[in-house]
Amino acid sequence: MKKFLDDNFVLQTKTAQILYHEHAKDMPIIDYHCHLSPQEIADNKKFDNLAQIWLYGDHYKWRAMRTNGVDEKYCTGKVSDWEKFEKWAETVPHTIRNPLYHWTHLELKTAFGIEKILNPRTAREIFEEASAKLRTDEFSTRNLMRKYKVEVVCTTDDPVDSLEHHRKIREDGFEIRVLPAWRPDKAMAVENPQKYNEYVDQLSKAADKKVSTFSDLMDALETRHSFFHQNGCRLSDHGLETMYADDCTDKEIDTIFSKIRGGKALNASEITQFKSAMLYHLGIMDHKRGWVQQYHLGALRNNNTRLFKQLGPDTGFDSIGDWNMAIPMSRLLDRLDSSNQLAKTILYNLNPRDNELIATMIGNFQDGSVAGKIQYGSGWWFLDQKDGMERQMNALSNLGLLSRFVGMLTDSRSFLSYPRHEYFRRIMCNLLGNDVENGEIPDDMELLGQMVKNICYYNARNYFRFHEVKI
Repeated sequence: MKKFLDDNFVLQTKTAQILYHEHAKDMPIIDYHCHLSPQEIADNKKFDNLAQIWLYGDHYKWRAMRTNGVDEKYCTGKVSDWEKFEKWAETVPHTIRNPLYHWTHLELKTAFGIEKILNPRTAREIFEEASAKLRTDEFSTRNLMRKYKVEVVCTTDDPVDSLEHHRKIREDGFEIRVLPAWRPDKAMAVENPQKYNEYVDQLSKAADKKVSTFSDLMDALETRHSFFHQNGCRLSDHGLETMYADDCTDKEIDTIFSKIRGGKALNASEITQFKSAMLYHLGIMDHKRGWVQQYHLGALRNNNTRLFKQLGPDTGFDSIGDWNMAIPMSRLLDRLDSSNQLAKTILYNLNPRDNELIATMIGNFQDGSVAGKIQYGSGWWFLDQKDGMERQMNALSNLGLLSRFVGMLTDSRSFLSYPRHEYFRRIMCNLLGNDVENGEIPDDMELLGQMVKNICYYNARNYFRFHEVKI
């Protein structure tokens, strides 16, 4: 019987162990999509205790705690940090076979050297030991990034953001590159006329441009896109239910924008037409500046109306949706490609039924200009676990080129989430190791070792080329 979380955790074969320990383990991290706070990096923040860095804003943990019968006040309420942590410690034993159990103990081990199992009996001891370390300089945000050999981080930023914290990080001479990523979702969120117009007014002010027409809107976004580029951004990201690619004439989009700008609600067809036009024009911008565009597809958000009104978004009430993906995805990519203006693109799905759909879709738009130009993104959100990552890699292997995959990202708000890269690397090495020992691929450590290094690091480095960004 193997010991839990030993050096060969997840690695079932000798070949897998060699691939991980000799080729994957020590590779740097390029975390090209996350939700870390740039301000916390700029301030080189230290956390007072383990609850602050672990439980604040972590809707994965909140969902598990609620499911375990924990009252909301211990998730998002105003009770003490220790009381929140105590309830999390009571929940952890019940998360067996959920990725939270693995992540929790990987983070304790790799960050703090704590190998005890978290439960109510060990909670106080673990809380005190980890919290004491967190209050030292060694565990500031920047030093945690150094500890995990992070080379690049891309945050998630709205077009109206001043990027002042990114500039502060750069001016401080911090050696790890912290770059913005453009997330224009609010510029497309026309479902609520009042909120949308408030946002457009913010955009108008940030761009110093009056926004009365659709052309004005695109001019303002172009101004901010250029500003982001000047501040090191080379990556966009869209969080969408599905892609949109309905036909819409210039006259129609002008009429639709005038209607929403006048405070009138759009019908379903107009909303889809507007989003279709936006995605096309934003895609043109990304190609023009040589950016990579990301599409995170398939989240059904804010399902619980009562608790959404009470707590707001991103608090743990989202799930997998089931929109049609193939036709609008094909149409949008084809429209951009038809004029040779399709940027490097990464597609992420939340519904596992779409694995093979995306794995085949990316092959339609590879054009030989860049290795792996169109990428099938790593297992995302609810699929960011062992089975989900294996299924994503198997679909990519069967229908594309796993060897050209740009690998893992944290997609996290926590500075303790970097072990997700280790988790992914172990899972990938285990897949390859099993294939070798089953005689399905050659026992060629030179070939496979380089493939592992590429997926862990070099493919992302060559694809994004963040090291070439001059600001």
